[in-house]
Amino acid sequence: MDDIFTQCREGNSVAVRLWLDNTENDLNLGDDHGFSPLHWACREGRSGVVDMLIMRGARINVMNRGDDTPLHLASSHGHRDIVAKLIQCKADPNTVNEHGNTPLHYACFWGQDEVAEDLVASGAQVCVCNRYGQTPLDKAKPHLRQLLQGQRSFVSIVFILAAFLEKAEKMGQSLTKVPYKETFWKGTMRTRPRNGTLNKQAGIDYKQLSLLAKVNENQSGELWQGRWQGDEIVVKVLQVRDWTTRKSRDFNEEHPKLRIFSHPNILPVLGACQSPPSPHPIIISHYMPYGSLYNILHQGTTLVVDQNQAVKFALDIASGMAFLHTLEPMVSRLYLNSKHVMIDEDMTARISMADAKFSFQCPGRMYSPAWMAPEALQKKPEDINRRSADMWSFSVLLWELVTREVPFADLSHMEIGMKVALEGLRPTIPPGISPHICKLMRLCMNEDPAKRPKFDMIVPILEKMQDK
Repeated sequence: MDDIFTQCREGNSVAVRLWLDNTENDLNLGDDHGFSPLHWACREGRSGVVDMLIMRGARINVMNRGDDTPLHLASSHGHRDIVAKLIQCKADPNTVNEHGNTPLHYACFWGQDEVAEDLVASGAQVCVCNRYGQTPLDKAKPHLRQLLQGQRSFVSIVFILAAFLEKAEKMGQSLTKVPYKETFWKGTMRTRPRNGTLNKQAGIDYKQLSLLAKVNENQSGELWQGRWQGDEIVVKVLQVRDWTTRKSRDFNEEHPKLRIFSHPNILPVLGACQSPPSPHPIIISHYMPYGSLYNILHQGTTLVVDQNQAVKFALDIASGMAFLHTLEPMVSRLYLNSKHVMIDEDMTARISMADAKFSFQCPGRMYSPAWMAPEALQKKPEDINRRSADMWSFSVLLWELVTREVPFADLSHMEIGMKVALEGLRPTIPPGISPHICKLMRLCMNEDPAKRPKFDMIVPILEKMQDK
């Protein structure tokens, strides 16, 4: 079968669906020029494939190597229905490529008058300059007519944009030229497709890894920042007592199950190996520039998490957990908490598979008890409902997002475990929190595990909160 990029170009919906159903396939990977599957589907006007990719979680504002987003390509080729879908899914109409051109620049240059009208109505700036001092209005000047195929639509754009100047002013736009600035793009980092070569094989040669700096160390092992195949990675070196042939076999059987590339809110394990001369199991994942959600909330980063961003993070986490709960068998020993949620360069929360515990890692130990359900602290793993216990962990994480506090920060792990399990210790919801979030929190933290909702039930609730 041809590669996914060819299938998206040609609009082969059946082949794309089959490809997406494989959890080891990453729908946000890029080809040699940084085009993601969504780039190609938008460029070629494959509306059905676009719907499928967006529904599965394709990144909307991803950039190829020329900094074009899918909206740039859909606008330049006049695919009005796809432009509308991308805008509805929060595509940025003012994002700029390496030449400083916005999607509106492209629509004007290529004579896509209806698309230009839609972009302006969606907030596209009509007076922003590219690197060469040209606004979208300038791109529609008559001296470009011979470069365009549709002269009638080309002329109509001039009138359309002129008619929108008054509307643009009412929308708060400046009618004077806005000079090009390198910092015009709103983010601090641009969202790129992931390297497709990184998810091809589970086994990794230790000699190919370059460990650059130790990030953290605790009783379970060391965390290093490094490079592999030219990409930034995080290397987790596990400390395991009495490494045996059986543990090595279990490790080799378990780590491939953590290579889940098919959901945007899951951070997969890229691969694994064992380090010589005295073997230590090593797992490798993508480097996340912002670190964990715990770091952002509690360790003094410059990022500001307001209520809108908190709801967005909660939605990301709930979406990821809803997907994980559809897997059979479920990922074992995954303990949901803010330390195990990583933040991507486009401020997307992703549940880290590298933080799942292996069967040989302290089987009886309770990790991060502040986030664990009371029944999970009292019963054997086989006697609890994992999905209900995960929902309790999510409710504590939601409390953490809206309060910006560490749950039970003044107690030791042992005290937390004992008091939550036996004395009814629970997070206290402070005044001033949104009543909608309070209601959701209480719903997810129901003392009866059977009465807690499932993640696919709360995703629509969080989506409505985000839209408000």
